[in-house]
Amino acid sequence: MSTSLEQPSYTLVYDTTPQSITYSASDFQKALEKGSDNDKIETMKRILVAMLDGNSFPELLMHIIRFVMPSKNKKLKKLLYFYWEIVPKLDNEGKLKQEMILVCNAIQHDLQHPNEYIRGNTLRFLMKLKEAELLEQMVPSVRACLDYRHAYVRKYAILAVYSIYKVSDHLIPDAREIINSFLAAETDPVCKRNAFVALSELDREAALQYLQEHITTIDVLDSLLQVAFIEFIRRDAIHTPSLKGQYVELLQELMVSTSSNEVVYEAGVALTVLTSASTVSLQVASKLIDLAVKESDNNIKLIILNKIDEIQAKDPRSLEDLTLDVLRVLRNQDLDVRAKALDIALSLVTSRNVDDVVKLLKKELQSTVGDINDKSVEYRELLTKSIHKVAIRFVEVSANVVSLLLEFIGDLNSDGASGVISFTKEVIEKYPQLREEILEHLISALPSVNSARAYRGALWILAEHSQTEKDIQQAWKHIRDSIGELPIVQSEMKLLNKESDEDEEIPEDNVPKGPTVLPDGTYVTESALTVQSTKQLSKEDKDSRPPLRRFILSGYFYAGSVLANTIVKLILRFEKISDNKSIINALKAEGLLILVSILRAGQSKLVEKQIDEDAQERIMIAISILMNHTDPEDTSEDRKLLEMAYLDATKSSYKAQLSINRRKLDKKIANLVNESAEPVDKAVTFRQFAAANAQHTPVDNIDNDLELACRGSSFVSKQEANSITSKLKKIVPLTGFSDPIYAECYITNHQFDVILDVLLVNQTKETLKNLHAQFATLGDLKIICNPPSTNLVPHGFHRFSVTVKVSSADTGIIFGNIVYDGGHGEDARYVILNDVHVATMDYIKPAVCDEASFRKMWNAFEWENKMVVKSKLPTLHDYLNKLIEVTHMNVLTPEESFADPECRFLSCNLYSKSTFGEDALANLCIERDPTSGSIIGEVRIRSKTQGLALTHGDSIAHMERSFNTIKLDTV
Repeated sequence: MSTSLEQPSYTLVYDTTPQSITYSASDFQKALEKGSDNDKIETMKRILVAMLDGNSFPELLMHIIRFVMPSKNKKLKKLLYFYWEIVPKLDNEGKLKQEMILVCNAIQHDLQHPNEYIRGNTLRFLMKLKEAELLEQMVPSVRACLDYRHAYVRKYAILAVYSIYKVSDHLIPDAREIINSFLAAETDPVCKRNAFVALSELDREAALQYLQEHITTIDVLDSLLQVAFIEFIRRDAIHTPSLKGQYVELLQELMVSTSSNEVVYEAGVALTVLTSASTVSLQVASKLIDLAVKESDNNIKLIILNKIDEIQAKDPRSLEDLTLDVLRVLRNQDLDVRAKALDIALSLVTSRNVDDVVKLLKKELQSTVGDINDKSVEYRELLTKSIHKVAIRFVEVSANVVSLLLEFIGDLNSDGASGVISFTKEVIEKYPQLREEILEHLISALPSVNSARAYRGALWILAEHSQTEKDIQQAWKHIRDSIGELPIVQSEMKLLNKESDEDEEIPEDNVPKGPTVLPDGTYVTESALTVQSTKQLSKEDKDSRPPLRRFILSGYFYAGSVLANTIVKLILRFEKISDNKSIINALKAEGLLILVSILRAGQSKLVEKQIDEDAQERIMIAISILMNHTDPEDTSEDRKLLEMAYLDATKSSYKAQLSINRRKLDKKIANLVNESAEPVDKAVTFRQFAAANAQHTPVDNIDNDLELACRGSSFVSKQEANSITSKLKKIVPLTGFSDPIYAECYITNHQFDVILDVLLVNQTKETLKNLHAQFATLGDLKIICNPPSTNLVPHGFHRFSVTVKVSSADTGIIFGNIVYDGGHGEDARYVILNDVHVATMDYIKPAVCDEASFRKMWNAFEWENKMVVKSKLPTLHDYLNKLIEVTHMNVLTPEESFADPECRFLSCNLYSKSTFGEDALANLCIERDPTSGSIIGEVRIRSKTQGLALTHGDSIAHMERSFNTIKLDTV
C-alpha cells in the first residue's frame, strides 16, 4: 500500500471559525455569490483553512474565478493568491485544468499592474508554482519586471527567474547570464543579496568570482549580502577543501570588523563547521558571549548559549578562560537563560578558576536576599544547586561553600533549604576532614531554619556524624535549646495563663464555680490534656518559639519521630566512646523527658493536629530502647542488632546511594568524552596524498538540522517505517473475508496526525454504485474529511486516505461503515467496519526527572488510576520489563534498589512524557505470593489529565489479559 503521504504546505492561515463549525461546498458557493467583499474575505479564510485540512473542493474553482478574481480589494486578492498556491491545478489525467487558462490571464495582468506591491506579490506567488505549463506563459512578464523602477518588484523578480529555472531549465535557458548581469548592474542591497543567492545555486564559479571581486570591501557591504557570502563560503568549503584556510581567515576578519549581530553569529557558526582549532573556537565563543550579553531577546540568547554549549562539547578544555565571561549573562532576568548560562559555566569550572566562580555566585546569591517574588526564589534555588555542584567537585571550596549556604538557609523555602541540607550531607560524607567545621556551621545555622523537612535532614547529620564526646554534647545542647522548656504542655499552659493574667480581669460573676457536670449528670475532671484554651498566642509569639518546639506544636510529628531516632543514636554512640556513667544517665533521663513530653503534647489540645500512630509508635520504640536496651556492657545479640540498626545501617545505605549517583555521573561524563574524543591510534590523513573525494573537513550538519526541524523525526526512521515487516504489523482488517466488501487500513503516525490508508476490495460480481465510507471518532480525535463516493467494478480495488488529527495522548477509537446503493430500487446496503483503536502510545516517550520533581508532581496531580496486579509471570523483574514495554515509561528508582532477582518484593517509580507535554507518573508495588506463587500488588498511575491515566491503565489491563489468558494444548 502507498505510504507517500507528504504533501507541500506553503501558507498557514489562522482558523477564525468558532467551535470548529464545518461548511459544505454549497454553503461556500452561496456566500461567494451574494456576499460583499468583507463577507468574501471571511469566506475565503474558511475555504483556505478547510483546504489546508485536506478538503480539495474542486467545485469551488469556477465560483472563485467568477466572483472573487474580478475584485480589486487588496486583502481579497492576497487571499486569492493563497488559494492559487494550494488548489489542485491538474486533472485526474495529469493535464492542466481548462479553468487555469483564465487564471493565467489574470496573473499576467497582475504582473503588468501599475501597483508595485501587486506585482511583487504576484512574483512571490510564481516562486511557489511547480507547473511548467503555467510558468511558460509568465516568462516574458517576469523578464520585464527585472528592469522595473521599484526595488520591491526587482527583488522578487530575480528569485522568480531562479525558481522558474529550477522547475524547467528550458523555460529560461540563459538564467545564469541574466542573474550575473542583474547582479553587476543592481544597486539595491536586498536585490543584490537575492541575486547572489540565486547565482551561488546555479553557477558556483561566477559566485566565487563575484566574492573575490568584493573581498577587499566585504566589511563595508550590507549585512544581508555579508550573510549570503558567509552561507556560500560555508557550503563551498565543504566541497573545495583547498580553499578552507583562506575562507577561515576571511571569516575571522569579517567577524571582528562587522557591526552586525547577525553577521557575527553566522560567521561564528560557519567557523565552527570549517575548523576545530582551539584558538578559533575561543575567539568564536568570546564573540558569541558578547552577543548574548548585548541581545535583548531571550530566545536569541538561548540560541547563542546552545551554540556555545556545542563548541564546548567538541573541545571541552578550549573555553576554560571564558568561564567568568559566560556568567555575565546572569544579568538577564529570564530564568531559562540564567539556567543555561550556569550549566555552561559549571562545565568549564577548573581548580584554577573555581574560587572566582564561587565568589561571583556568592555575590549573586546575596543580591537575592530579601526579595520574595517567585522569580527571585527560583533563581536562589538555582544558585544553591549550582554552588552545590561546584563544591562537590572541588574540596578546596567545600567548607566555604557550606558555610555560605548555611548562612542563607533561613531565607530559603522548604525545597531550597532541603537542598542545602542534602548538599551538606554529601559534602560531609565525601570529605570527612571537614566534618568538625561543617558541624559547627550547621549547629549555628539551625535556629534560623523554618522548614521541618530541612530540619529533619539536619538532625540526621547530627546523629550520624557526631563522633566525639564534644560533638555529641554540642548536638545535645542544640536539641535541648531547640525543644525549649520542658514539659511542653505545662510550660505552654503557663505561658497562656500568664498572658491571660495580663489581660483585663474577668468579673467574678462570670467565673464558673463548682465541678463541671456533663449532660448525662456525671462529673468530669479537667486537666491540661483535655482543656481547650480560649486564649491563643499571637503569630509573633508562635514564630519566636525554638524550631523543634514550633514544628511539634504545629503538628509536624514526623520531625518528632526523627528526633527520637537521633536521641537513641547519640546515646548509643556516647556509651561506646565514654565511661562516664553520670553523663550517660543524665542523657538518658533528659532524652526520656523530651520524648514523653512530645507524646503528651501530641495527645493534648495545644497542638494544631493530633499525633499520628506512626510517629507515636516510633517515639514509644525509642523510649523502650532507652529504658531497657542501653547497657554498654551487654554483649547479647539484641545489643548488636540494635547498634547495627541505629549506628551502621542508615549510614551504609546513604553511602550506597551516593555511590550509585556517582556512577551515574561518571557514566554520563564518560559518554560526553567519548563523543568528542578520538582514538589514539587514529590514522593521520594528509590531504596532498589522499584521494580527491576524501573528506578532510568537518561535516556540515546545518542542512540536516533544518531538515529535521521541518520534517520532524519521520525521515530518520524512514527505512524502518518502509520495511515490509513493520507495514504488515500495522495493517488492521476492517471487515471480514465473507463480506461483499473487504476493507483493511494501514495506520501511520505522522507527527500530530494519524493517517489511515484504506484499501477496499469488491468481492462480488456486480458494480457497487455510490460507494462511500463514513468514519467517526471517540476521544480527542477529529476526522478531517470523509472520502468522496465512487463506483467500484467487480473484483476491483479502491484506495483512499483519511487524516485524523490528534490533540492529546488519550485513547481514541475510530469507527464507521461503508454504504452503497442496492440493485433494482432496493434500499442502500451497509457494511459495518471494525473499530480501530489508535495507538496513542506512540506519542508517549520515556523521560527522566529528579526525585524532588517527581514528588512535587505526584502531590499536584489529581487524577489517579489504581490497578490491581495479579500475574502469573515467573519473576517480578519480568513483570516490570513488560510494564515498561507496554507503557513506554522509564524507571527512576536506581536499579541497585531492586537488583536482587530472588527478592519477594519490588517497588519503584516510573515516569513518561507525551509529545503534547503531558506528564505521567507511576508507582509499582508488587510481591510474590508465597502460597500461590503468583505476582500480586498494585500499580498507581497519576497524571494531570484523566485521559492519560486511563490510557496507561488500558495498556496495563491489556497486558494483564494477554498473560492471564488460559491456553489449551488439546481440545
